[in-house]
Amino acid sequence: MAKYKIAWLPGDGVGNDVMDAAKIVLDTINIDAEYIPGDIGWEFWKKEGDPLPQRTIDILKESDCGLFGAITSKPNQEAQKELNPKLRNKEYVYSSPIVRLRQLFNLHTNLRPCKAYPGNPLNYRDDIDLVVFRENTEGLYAGVEFSPLPKVVFDALMTHKKMKKFENVPLEDIAVSCRIFTRKACQNIVRQAFEYAKEHNRKSVTLIEKPNVIRETSGMMVQEARKIATNYPDIEFFEANVDAMCMWLVKNPQDYDVLVSSNMFGDIISDLCAQLVGGLGFAASGNIGDKFAVFEPTHGSAPKYAGQYKVNPIAMIRSVKLMLDWLGEKKHAENLETAIASIVSEGKVKTYDLGGSNTTLEVAEEIAKRIV
Repeated sequence: MAKYKIAWLPGDGVGNDVMDAAKIVLDTINIDAEYIPGDIGWEFWKKEGDPLPQRTIDILKESDCGLFGAITSKPNQEAQKELNPKLRNKEYVYSSPIVRLRQLFNLHTNLRPCKAYPGNPLNYRDDIDLVVFRENTEGLYAGVEFSPLPKVVFDALMTHKKMKKFENVPLEDIAVSCRIFTRKACQNIVRQAFEYAKEHNRKSVTLIEKPNVIRETSGMMVQEARKIATNYPDIEFFEANVDAMCMWLVKNPQDYDVLVSSNMFGDIISDLCAQLVGGLGFAASGNIGDKFAVFEPTHGSAPKYAGQYKVNPIAMIRSVKLMLDWLGEKKHAENLETAIASIVSEGKVKTYDLGGSNTTLEVAEEIAKRIV
């Protein structure tokens, strides 16, 4: 019986390409693992009306963690047009399977390291080493939305004085997405950021919110962060408004270390950080809960490149590195990180985004050769 059971979820488009690259690396590392394929993605929405079928959920429940490629997601109105005609008008509603997966398994922490590898021609600067902690289950991504607005919800909202300006707007002309924070989730994501900083000898944690405008939700996050920061006197604590932070990250990214934010702001900030270190081809992430995690590159499914083995696999392979860390395979993770840094620094084997002509699999094979 294998030591680890890992759900293998290629998903859509180039998700399949980069997962093939991940397999090359994992075969070389050869940890004691069984990789269990699972169905997820757009094809299963079109055929079955469910991009995350119950059979895949069952696989995940029996696994130690998951490795995920990429997903195609579209607004529900567009999704309905591609649904099997036999399933239309039967109350099937599309929702992102990765968001659903995060909530179903309470993968409360999204970890996104954004590190500049020396020699990468796409680096904004070579001395950037940021780690973003994003709350992963609440905020605007909680999925509590209404359109058209039900009368009972409208009446409840009308108890707030600032809702009065909408009192004569027809209910079918109002859409509401709720930004929901809980104190426990705020405490958890901030504590995760400080614990990471403590474990990895990081110098600072910066909370990114907008409490001067979004007073109640961002305000709760700020209040809880200030309390938690007092337990970590050796780590500097900063606060920044999200709009200003976007400017400062472009101006002085080297001044920052660990960043922490809520779901939507964290999503935006982490993509900005990714671009500073070479773009989404280098952007890995972990969706981490108390006892389960799913690791994925943060790029999309890029349908136009599907099957061409053209895209950069380093984001995927860095996600493998995060998975190895989480499983406790620290030495394997360290060796893989060294191999990635080596190929980037040398600059001979590279995909088109870096000015090269090598395939996804050739890059993976070269990384695999350098694993000690």
